[in-house]
Amino acid sequence: MGVARMHAVRTLIVAGLLVPWAMGQTSGAATDTAGGTCVSCHGSLGGEFAAPVEVEQTSVHHQHGISCADCHGGNPAQADPDQAMSPAAGFVGRPKRHDIPRFCGKCHSDAVYMKRFDPSLRVDQETEYRTSVHGTLLRQGDQKVANCISCHGHHGILPVASPKAPVYPTNVARTCGACHADAAYMQPYAIPTNQVEEYKKSVHANALMNKQDLSAPTCNDCHGNHGATPPGVDSVANVCGTCHVRQSEMFQDSPHRPAFAAMQLPGCVACHGNHQVEPTTDEMLGVGDGAFCVRCHVADDPGFQAARQMRASVDELAGHISSAEQVLQQAQNAGMEVSRPLFDLQEAGSALVQARVSVHSFSPAQLESVVKPGLDVASKAHQAGEDALHELNVRRLGLAASLVVILLAVVAIYFKVRQMDSGA
Repeated sequence: MGVARMHAVRTLIVAGLLVPWAMGQTSGAATDTAGGTCVSCHGSLGGEFAAPVEVEQTSVHHQHGISCADCHGGNPAQADPDQAMSPAAGFVGRPKRHDIPRFCGKCHSDAVYMKRFDPSLRVDQETEYRTSVHGTLLRQGDQKVANCISCHGHHGILPVASPKAPVYPTNVARTCGACHADAAYMQPYAIPTNQVEEYKKSVHANALMNKQDLSAPTCNDCHGNHGATPPGVDSVANVCGTCHVRQSEMFQDSPHRPAFAAMQLPGCVACHGNHQVEPTTDEMLGVGDGAFCVRCHVADDPGFQAARQMRASVDELAGHISSAEQVLQQAQNAGMEVSRPLFDLQEAGSALVQARVSVHSFSPAQLESVVKPGLDVASKAHQAGEDALHELNVRRLGLAASLVVILLAVVAIYFKVRQMDSGA
């Protein structure tokens, strides 16, 4: 800001303060409960100077009675701008980028202070940030790297639970993408900038954005938020395992884990991808054209044979369930009572879900132990459907025989009546 403009602004501030003073208020009493002279002056100046006051009214800080001076220091009870914004009173205007974590942390890292507002609030965000890639780069003098206000905003900070907050789950990808999807901005870091576009095509984004499933992961669920660091090759399965617990446990005990570690392949990502995670299908398993297994395994090696066997087991169970459903549905549509076997068939469906999870053990024997009980249930349900259809046929035959007997009786009666009429 030029010297002339600074003098003009100061003149406006003093003029704005003289009005309430002239109305009989005591010296230094040009205050209000929201922020003292900060709000009075900035509100009267308009434009870019009033903007912080206007947006701060909607912030979580304002809701909890946090004033301008609580963050920026100074003495809001003073009418004179030099005294109100005196460094001796602890005033800090716009903090430098490398000072922002400490600036926010003076409150957010103070456990005693923060417990006044919510006992469950975390106070380790600043510490975590300093361990992150962002924090490390900031410490090295990088002035472009993200800090607290890059994600949360500054004067208009909203509660994390607000759907309008930049860090609300459905907004996180867009917030991260403000930097990470900007190729020009990210050019010095030599990392991809297509992560957000890939994520939008993923099964995770579909669940979060389209189905509003807030438990579905977004950027910070995998990378962390304050301590954001890309997962290493050896930790990817643990990251995915925070949600996909059973699959992760099986992978950790499988022959693939040491093999992947030796080849420096990143666990789950090697098959499923990272940002553009697609919905899983049975086609991913086995030795067909779309199978993942054949990316590494060649014909006749043990892994190839195991993949073929596992796919055959899953297909067998899925086929038995489909066949049983068709027979039972046919019987039900014909009016037969088959609600019990239909209910029992759900157990076979659960076995199929477990089987699709168990493929992560990469053990045909372990998979078979899940598939076999499901096959037994599906076979019994199918037999129940066949029995119901057989009973239906028996009933139809019995009804047909009864109709024939009735028809014959009617014919006999008819002829008997005619005979009696002719004899008369």
